[in-house]
Amino acid sequence: MSAGGGGKKIILAEDDASIQSIANMALVKVGGHEVRLANNGKEVFKILEENFLPDLILLDVMMPEMNGFETCEKLKSDPKTSQIPVIFLTAKAQTHEIHNGMKLGAVGYILKPFDPMKLSEEILKLL
Repeated sequence: MSAGGGGKKIILAEDDASIQSIANMALVKVGGHEVRLANNGKEVFKILEENFLPDLILLDVMMPEMNGFETCEKLKSDPKTSQIPVIFLTAKAQTHEIHNGMKLGAVGYILKPFDPMKLSEEILKLL
């Protein structure tokens, strides 16, 4: 699928370079999406300030400066970004962590390690 064939705009916030690379490859090569990369929540907001309006934001929970939960909370409290779907992509697998992420307004919660093909499929389902 080419980027012109229905690919979506996605911000991927992940501070682990190898996971960022695998997820980015799955999103771009398999899904045909346009992806902007962030290493933490603060960088997500820098990308948004550059008028990149994503169809989806993928957030790791454990990131420096601003973690995924804080980022999601800030996104959902701002009328300009509150409607952007958020999916957590994280190793935080305890029930209360998943519940917290969903309570903050996420539409999905994908656990690491993940299968790159399944990641792409999940995102297509949610979009």
